[in-house]
Amino acid sequence: MQRQILICAMALGLAGPACADGPVTRIRGAITAIDGETLTIKGGASEPVTVRLGEGVKVASANKAEIADIKPDSYIGTAATPQADGSLRALEVAVFAPSMRGTGEGHYPWDLEPENTMTNGAVGTLTGTTSRTITVGYKGGEKTITVPEGAPIVALAPSDRSIVKTGARVVAVTRKDAGGNVVAERLIVGENGTVPPM
Repeated sequence: MQRQILICAMALGLAGPACADGPVTRIRGAITAIDGETLTIKGGASEPVTVRLGEGVKVASANKAEIADIKPDSYIGTAATPQADGSLRALEVAVFAPSMRGTGEGHYPWDLEPENTMTNGAVGTLTGTTSRTITVGYKGGEKTITVPEGAPIVALAPSDRSIVKTGARVVAVTRKDAGGNVVAERLIVGENGTVPPM
């Protein structure tokens, strides 16, 4: 039972594997409507999804950041594609606020693109003329990750529901309740036109 609770707690982080008693689904898109405790999220060519805000839903803001914001000991999360040499090529990087350190720590499969992974951990070293090759350490391992030019970089910080607005881009971390309703446990909301890339 304790193991199941631990797995579920990880799943409800901003980045983490699926919950043992039901899969976690990340819904990405723009908020097209808000009706009380319910959001409508439309992503690309997909059909709009109705998402109910869970009790105590946690909200984080995402704002544009730069490669210079990634420093030694920064706590980051990066979706990446495995390379032939065993390193990873970042699809995006999220730099967590200090108070969010430890969120989703580890290295595990992700759903941004086929065969990609998510690595959340502390930056060790930055190398290369533009500091775009970094090591990221987490409990049980370390990965070398290259952040290519053009890869989106955002800063994540704790926020509240005041930033949940129509038109904002969002990543909703959801699971279904017993009635089949899609319930958001966490929201990552883009501010100032930022699209949360994770």
